[in-house]
Amino acid sequence: MTAGFRTKMSIDEAARRRDQIINLLSAYGELSAKAMAAMLDVTVQTIRSDLRLLDDAALVRRRHGRARLAIPQENIGFQPRLEVSRSEKDRIGAAVASLLPNGASVALGTGTTVEAIARALSGHEKLSVATNNLHAVLALRAAPDISVSVAGGRVRMRDLDLIGAEAGEFYENLRMQFAVFSVGGVSLGGDLLDFTMDEVRARRAIACCASHRILVIDHAKIGRAAGFAMGHVSDLDTVVCGGTLPETLTFACKQAGTRVVLA
Repeated sequence: MTAGFRTKMSIDEAARRRDQIINLLSAYGELSAKAMAAMLDVTVQTIRSDLRLLDDAALVRRRHGRARLAIPQENIGFQPRLEVSRSEKDRIGAAVASLLPNGASVALGTGTTVEAIARALSGHEKLSVATNNLHAVLALRAAPDISVSVAGGRVRMRDLDLIGAEAGEFYENLRMQFAVFSVGGVSLGGDLLDFTMDEVRARRAIACCASHRILVIDHAKIGRAAGFAMGHVSDLDTVVCGGTLPETLTFACKQAGTRVVLA
């Protein structure tokens, strides 16, 4: 292999990696260099070098060891998020499925992690599922022994979910055993955060319709900033995460009596 070919290959790899960084920040809003290094299987030093170049190009802004896109966005569409931490979300799905017995009634929220949970639940028997997540409906379509009820209202085409007033009313009229949902981010102190008030209202309605509340988060949600607060880990019964929780968040869960399951 010639030196020129190796140099071109190295440049191409770096360009692809920086595109991946942009995609990750588009999907998650804000991430640390350490989290991105783990996702892309490179060193933290490599990511920091990439971030410096992206910052110089006015594509990314760095602050306090974390990076975000130069132009802040709300949480973007379903499809880009689907590719992020896929194996971790599958582990979370399997962990949640092991917590839910056959015959249970379950409310499922929106997002890619909840879709992974729906796939993992497809082998359960006699479940009664209520959801505002059309991806979850599709994941359960081959499960003949599971009944599914869907919220009404306007479909958010970007994510194939329903989060308007009708969705809130749908959950307000339900009394389920379990509610399984995600959020946009979780602060290190345990605050549950989201990007819009519509998302906050929908998740609150889901949480309030069940006697056992299960929050599911992949590790990149931890410490991720979002503009609206919907609650605190002390409001939850169980947190299922695909990575290790920081000590402050673990302590907040312990103080509240919230069970932590690491998938």
